[in-house]
Amino acid sequence: MLTSRSLLKASVSLILMTGALAAPAMAQQAPAATTATDEGEQGEEIVVNGTYARSLAAGIETKRRAAYGVDSISSTDIGKFPTQNVAEALQLVPGVAITRPRGEGLYVSVRGLGPQFQNTLMNGRTIALNDLIENGGAAGRQFRFEMLPAEFTSSIDVVKTPTADMSEGALGGNIDVKTFRPLEVGNKSTVNIRGTYTTMTKEVRPNVTVLTSAKNGDGTFGILAGAQYWGKTVRNDRFMNFGWLLNRYVDPTDPNAPKRGGAPTGLYSPTRTRPTVETEDRKRISGIVSAQWAPTTELETTLDVIATRLDVAYDEFGLDIYPDDNNVTIGNVKQLPTVLQPGYTVTGDTITKATIANARFMGTREYSLNRHDLLTIGLKQAWNPDCWHVTANVNWSAAHSYHPDYRTGTVRSRAYFIAPLTYDASAGYLTMPTFTTPVDVTNPANYKLFQFNIAPKDSKDWDFYSRLDVAHDFDGFLSKLAAGGEYHWRKRDYFRRDYLIDTGTNQPLTNYGAGAYQQLPYDDFLSDVGGNAFRNWLVPTTAAYVGNFFTPAIQAQGLSLGDRRSSFVVSEKIAAAYIRADYQFDAGAVPVSGNVGVRYVHTDQVASGTLTAGNTATPVSYPKTFNNVLPSFNLRADLTQKLVGRLAASRVLTRPNVTDTAPRITVSTDAPTASGGNPQLVPFLATQFDGSLEWYFAPSGMLSGAVFYKAMDDYITQSNTEINIPGRGTVRLSSSVNGGNAKVYGAEAAYSQVFTFLPEPFDGFGVQGSYTHTEVKADYTAGSRTIKDQLIGLSKNSFNLVGFYDKGPLSARLSYVWRDKYLSSTGSTVQAPTYVAAFGSLDGQLSVRTADNMTLTLEGINLAGARQNTYNDSKMRFGEINYYGRTILFGVRAEF
Repeated sequence: MLTSRSLLKASVSLILMTGALAAPAMAQQAPAATTATDEGEQGEEIVVNGTYARSLAAGIETKRRAAYGVDSISSTDIGKFPTQNVAEALQLVPGVAITRPRGEGLYVSVRGLGPQFQNTLMNGRTIALNDLIENGGAAGRQFRFEMLPAEFTSSIDVVKTPTADMSEGALGGNIDVKTFRPLEVGNKSTVNIRGTYTTMTKEVRPNVTVLTSAKNGDGTFGILAGAQYWGKTVRNDRFMNFGWLLNRYVDPTDPNAPKRGGAPTGLYSPTRTRPTVETEDRKRISGIVSAQWAPTTELETTLDVIATRLDVAYDEFGLDIYPDDNNVTIGNVKQLPTVLQPGYTVTGDTITKATIANARFMGTREYSLNRHDLLTIGLKQAWNPDCWHVTANVNWSAAHSYHPDYRTGTVRSRAYFIAPLTYDASAGYLTMPTFTTPVDVTNPANYKLFQFNIAPKDSKDWDFYSRLDVAHDFDGFLSKLAAGGEYHWRKRDYFRRDYLIDTGTNQPLTNYGAGAYQQLPYDDFLSDVGGNAFRNWLVPTTAAYVGNFFTPAIQAQGLSLGDRRSSFVVSEKIAAAYIRADYQFDAGAVPVSGNVGVRYVHTDQVASGTLTAGNTATPVSYPKTFNNVLPSFNLRADLTQKLVGRLAASRVLTRPNVTDTAPRITVSTDAPTASGGNPQLVPFLATQFDGSLEWYFAPSGMLSGAVFYKAMDDYITQSNTEINIPGRGTVRLSSSVNGGNAKVYGAEAAYSQVFTFLPEPFDGFGVQGSYTHTEVKADYTAGSRTIKDQLIGLSKNSFNLVGFYDKGPLSARLSYVWRDKYLSSTGSTVQAPTYVAAFGSLDGQLSVRTADNMTLTLEGINLAGARQNTYNDSKMRFGEINYYGRTILFGVRAEF
């Protein structure tokens, strides 16, 4: 059996052997024994001139002094974070990648594991989570970084090797976002005024941030307050496809059933496809208050309050094309199935060119006003008498994502016609396919009304967090002993209803006058992308549909069975306790320190919803209990004054997405598909190992390398079942199940340096970069489809490279961030998996200090105008093409 003592011996031996190879090259004298702590210790003075260089140096020093594996990003000054978006700053951390829907950094992945595998904290405390309500794709475990103004952020730590005292929840990384506090800032005020210009909308929106901090003369009391208004308009041109399906045109075995075209089995063809223009008008109002009182050197009380309201007015103009309709009824009219016509072309197992009879074309307008409110209130009391450290924390937060009015709750206005479709996808996924039909898609006389749908959603998330930590410092091998307990309560209450209104279905669109429709208001749809898909089409007018069909009588209707099936409540009560021992000793001339500990977590979960049988709705609740023991171990060896080696091992967990555990079924209004939950899911668990070497060769220079390995248990996969929904017929239900194991392993390297050795003025140049390679061994299923050696969201390769000049009044930075392709959907028995193609973004920033207290700033995002593309397993099967253009921010910052 491996004991803690044998583990220590083995770890020290390994790291000393590794260090012995590097130490002669460094030719450095090892320092006297010191103990690395969580808070850090005094080291050599860092002298750098520029603001970005100071941020870089602060992050390097945090990493150097930490008792565990961490990467850090620091603000250069109050209200002056290195990027305009917190997520976009994180993508410069080794092993971190982000998703940018419509050009805005939103979600974060660490070491190949997606957003749900991260545990995001604010000032060391858990936080309630806002969720996607625009079109119903809620998840429940991933923090939306758009909710936090970058200007309020002091620093962000990404912890990759956790300790026993850290809150559990991350298989990827613990991300701790720290906001400004007055005793750290002192007496200072800033005003930041900027404009945000997007090239696709050609509009400018204002961004104003005011922050002020003050403390009394003896530094025992301080208060900080701030407010921000932020606006941005977005236009994303998107050619999107909902998948390629297997055997859609194979004739049924029933001789009385309609024929589908007589294609052989084993061929894929495209399902619903939509050229569309997505627009957003984004407005965010945020406020921060922080107060600190430190009447003695032993006592400190800290209050943190942050509130944000984000309104996103979403308006989409699309043309839905259904080449594979079957068993579809519109109103009370049964539609003929689509039929593959003779003369189609097959490349491999893909129908790349074909004519389809009876395809449905549908002009679609989707509007919603999506409001996200977040309030978090945290209180911390620290008492540090002599060698004791006692800390109490309590935090309450609430996140509310909803539509202020049912009339703005995902309003889908649609009109359709049936006609032949001819497509040619032989050019591959980087260009739009050729789509033609003999019917004019811009002529309102060709359209009839489709079912009108309003789908309001209301997601409420509450989070209460409390903990008590007690620690004592010692001399000798045992340097500190800490123990503590934590209680965490969380509740998600999700409500959705679908008004399905057939008042005008199948009536001619022109019956409602010219105000009921309009032509696509843009004449340059994906103008730089080749292909002959539709670039102009007709769309309904939201106001006309709402005014004609969403009457008070309709709005007053009771909940349907489908509404009850879609809504749920999931609550969690989590009690945790830990013990952590910090140690230190000398292995010859090498100081060694670290920590070992264990965390026990008890989770009581109750998932409640509604099940239906016929016309009967039955409320149900599913209680479930988890008990998990999570040991952790960290070792650090100061091999020389500038070379640090680390080893770590831990057991970690991530709980399933809230929507995956809820007893619910949500049926698509646009396709014969549904998604459901599984209250019997158990958490993802993983055993992970890390090793790293860090060379701090200059005060503002670092070269590091790390290897990591994660063995994941109970990996959650997709199950597909055909079910019958009254009024809808047979639909494909996708739900989650535990099954299969996965191993993720890889290496990362990072380098950063300010070239202070160069003569002036060239000593302001610097470079920062990192590279991560990740491999996976996995074998699981999605329906009956086997998925091997792939995980959702995992890119095998990613890198970032930053070149900057930062000296005197001038600061300039150019960065390129790239990630390899990754799996975004596992598909199913009949649907091909979907991949996001490799993507890179070139961003830049320039600032000039025109006076001691005033700086002009200019920032550009996606300067090269890159497009995001997807494909479906084969690059012959088109997926999505997204282009959101470039974003330019310009402004002035004043400090007082």
